[in-house]
Amino acid sequence: MELSTLNAPRNVKPRGLLELPREELLAWLQAHDQPPLRARQLRRWIVVGRATSFDQMTDLPLLLREQLAIKFTPLATTVDRRYSSSDGTQKLLVRLHDDQIVECVLLPERNRRTVCVSTQVGCGMGCVFCASGIGGVVRNLSTAEILEQILHARNLLPAHERLTNVVVMGMGEPMANLDALLEALATAAAADSLGLGVGARHVTISTVGLPAKIRQLADLGKQYHLAVSLHAPNDALRNQIVPTNEKIGLAAILEAGDYFFEKTGRQVTYEYVLLRDLNDRTGHAAELGRLLRGRHAHVNLIPFNDVEGLPYRRLTQEALTDFTEILKQYNISVKVRKRKGADIDAACGQLRRSVLDAAARTGRDSEPVAAAGV
Repeated sequence: MELSTLNAPRNVKPRGLLELPREELLAWLQAHDQPPLRARQLRRWIVVGRATSFDQMTDLPLLLREQLAIKFTPLATTVDRRYSSSDGTQKLLVRLHDDQIVECVLLPERNRRTVCVSTQVGCGMGCVFCASGIGGVVRNLSTAEILEQILHARNLLPAHERLTNVVVMGMGEPMANLDALLEALATAAAADSLGLGVGARHVTISTVGLPAKIRQLADLGKQYHLAVSLHAPNDALRNQIVPTNEKIGLAAILEAGDYFFEKTGRQVTYEYVLLRDLNDRTGHAAELGRLLRGRHAHVNLIPFNDVEGLPYRRLTQEALTDFTEILKQYNISVKVRKRKGADIDAACGQLRRSVLDAAARTGRDSEPVAAAGV
């Protein structure tokens, strides 16, 4: 395992170019006697060319590069710490302009290079097993802050490799920040000279289940894949695990999922985190099978990663096997998610929480702090 601390001085914080509205950048370029095409060149260097400094943008005039460096920075966010797992997973703590931190993860596997990104600082959904929601939601991320996570992860890859998949399963509820997310994904999915070429069918958006937003996404007609965090086969149990369910209910979520399939033709994945002795019984499996039988649905079973400070524990292998087999008896498509990055606290929110807790104990947030398991 490797811990790289990449803290940059934060006393001066120039604006990130990706944060600038196009009209503002064009006006700045015009004021500096530069043609409009420079805006496209700048964006291409950052998004496609992997540039993290203006010095790397060698087809721009030297004077322009110097002027840009005085006022702007290519990326407004910085990789504060990088953790590398023995299985190849790399987790990044990304520091934002206001010194908030979020997490993103690079997951290499065979011919896939997947990045998992966050959409909020913290989370307001309150799922009882999730480290991201400890402390609630602080704020939404901007489009640039979401996109820059993708770029930071991509920049870790060798020059001949590219990202193949994007999953929006990091910190926060994506549907609560849908407009900013969709704009970032448009760049990630674009196949032109200003995009990353990650096709829409290789993008997965995970949600706790906000029916109106699911329908809004469906109506856009995009081929993004939808994953709904279900975690329980009935409302009484789901209310315990996902408090927001009390105001929504499983029926409305499943109806929205069915609507998404009707509009897009894309099968919906229902994620189910298995918590020992809470939602992992054979009766729960049978109830889930009956709930989803006949739907165009796939179940992704997720064995819980233990989180310090939370009372929930990982289920036994025997219980996992039994749960899986019962779902198959109901003709439910099911897969168990592989555990990745366990030795670097890769479960969502774990590293951010350990860093914040350590900073609170020491009274410092700029010093390198080793997270649990590193």
